[in-house]
Amino acid sequence: MAETKTDTFEGIMADLKAGNFVPVYYLMGDEPYYIDKIADYIAEHALQPEDRDFNQTVMFGSDVNAAQVADLARRYPMMAERQVVIVKEAQNIKQTDQLEKYFKQPMPSTILVMCHKNGTIDGRKREYVKAIKQAGVLFESKKMRDRDLLPFIERYLQSREVSIDPKSTQMIADAIGADLSRLTSELDKVVLSLPAESRRVTPQVVEDQIGVSKEFNAFELRDAIVNRNVYKANQIIKYFDENPKAGSIYAFLPMLFNFFQNLIIAFYSPNRTSQEGVAEWLELRSPWAAKDYMTGMRNFSAMKVMQIIDKIREIDAKSKGLDNPNTPPGELMKELIFYILH
Repeated sequence: MAETKTDTFEGIMADLKAGNFVPVYYLMGDEPYYIDKIADYIAEHALQPEDRDFNQTVMFGSDVNAAQVADLARRYPMMAERQVVIVKEAQNIKQTDQLEKYFKQPMPSTILVMCHKNGTIDGRKREYVKAIKQAGVLFESKKMRDRDLLPFIERYLQSREVSIDPKSTQMIADAIGADLSRLTSELDKVVLSLPAESRRVTPQVVEDQIGVSKEFNAFELRDAIVNRNVYKANQIIKYFDENPKAGSIYAFLPMLFNFFQNLIIAFYSPNRTSQEGVAEWLELRSPWAAKDYMTGMRNFSAMKVMQIIDKIREIDAKSKGLDNPNTPPGELMKELIFYILH
């Protein structure tokens, strides 16, 4: 059996697809998508279908203790090369001494998969962590950062031989966010909708399949604000006020805050007159992504940007009911847009 100590999702999946399994996979973190993908792949590929009935066990941490998991993992497979034990919600197993003992001497014929979601191992359990690493793979599935979301969408579609334009990418990211399970489900739906002769995602496809208007969306709102297009910005805000299901202040405030926060940082770029320099300074995926920041620095002063950031914080607090007895979200959004553009 080949061994691997890879702690990245791509590395783990590459080893699994090559048939290189290790005795223990401890999968933890706040992003369930990667944990599920690894566990599901092992469940579907580590055993032949005819061997699963007797040699594959799935249990939940709230139903078992560490000793029971360890005892099951020490069992020999029945007429098969190996057995697979998957523990979901492993974070609910509190006393881990027996598991630690097992990790120090794992069964080579068992693949034990521990799925620990919504958190990580207590940092004080150093010996426990050390034992896991000695036995196999310890993987932390972290929440995706906003700046990584657009490249993720592009890579996911590229792996399915589908291309996408930047506006469509941003529309999908703004509409769905970093819930990777939901995001990949929506992307799969989009891919299935594409005809064989046109494997490209456009704003029209996004509108048809995901329900995001190609004219009235967060991407277009940001574009209108960046270019100080008062008429278009107010037109979009009016649309959202009349169609609350299409978007709300709670979705737009983080988007606007992130933009203006990055914009104030762009003013301090050592090479702020170069699109490539600003992209590098902001750690953006490409010079194209810095285009809006170049426009923003022309249309807003640094002082105005700082005032806008303070105003966004004020509106955010009011939207949560602080010092705001009865102003509806739509009016708060209009107030913010007026402040930004005047």
